Amino acid sequence: PLQFVSATFNLPAEWDKAAGSITLGQGDARLTLPYASRSALTSAGASKAIVSARKTFKVGGRSFSTQMVTISLMDPKVRLKVALAGDAVGKVEELSSLAKRHKAVAAINGTFFNAYTDNAYKAPYGYIVSGGMMKMKASGDKRTIFTYDSNLLARLIPGEDFNDAFNAGTMEGALQAGPRLVVNGKVAIDVKAEGFKDPKILTGGGARSALGITRDHKLILLTTGGATIPQLAEIMKQAGAYQAMNLDGGASSGLYYNGKYLTQPGRKISNALIVTYQ
Repeated sequence: PLQFVSATFNLPAEWDKAAGSITLGQGDARLTLPYASRSALTSAGASKAIVSARKTFKVGGRSFSTQMVTISLMDPKVRLKVALAGDAVGKVEELSSLAKRHKAVAAINGTFFNAYTDNAYKAPYGYIVSGGMMKMKASGDKRTIFTYDSNLLARLIPGEDFNDAFNAGTMEGALQAGPRLVVNGKVAIDVKAEGFKDPKILTGGGARSALGITRDHKLILLTTGGATIPQLAEIMKQAGAYQAMNLDGGASSGLYYNGKYLTQPGRKISNALIVTYQ
């Protein structure tokens, strides 16, 4: 139908297969929307919009038990929100408390933050956008950013592209963490290029949180234990992610679904990505 509309009304159309989006119009009158194939939507229609599962993935001879929540971003009742602990930058809060305050069906911990300071202000790291408003800035940061607009068209972009993307005026929410794990269905990791120096990211294993985007606009929220970043990337690929990135991990790693923890964090967190169903 979109090709017919484009031809009938003489609207230029730009297809972005990697993002699963189409941009109609030109100049200031441009509209970018997510699209999915008819077969994908038909199969998706038979399932619930938000589902959880416990799955085991084999990577390099090891088995990893994971907790997953999968959300259909094409469902009109699904909404996303980047939520701050205590509704303010620098505060911390239990993930379950944050989720319940926002009446979330699902929630996962978000960006890295200064968890080890004795100060009451525990600064988050990286860009944070909530409700279309900039909540936290980062300068010259190359780490990967998860973004979405009011139509829940979700993307993963490099840090250096953030300003242009934000200035376009369509960004509804954003969380910066990284490193990138999967690009266009293939494992793609370059931790040093993204500016990471911490051995926990470069070589270490531990509790991990990650998010992924499928080709048919499903959002995958996943937690697992004892995984290195390359192992996490392979897990996300096997889980069906076409694009994927790492989130804060270790004691911050937590996943909440339907009123209870699937993975309980070992500390209060700074911010989270929450999913509501209206």
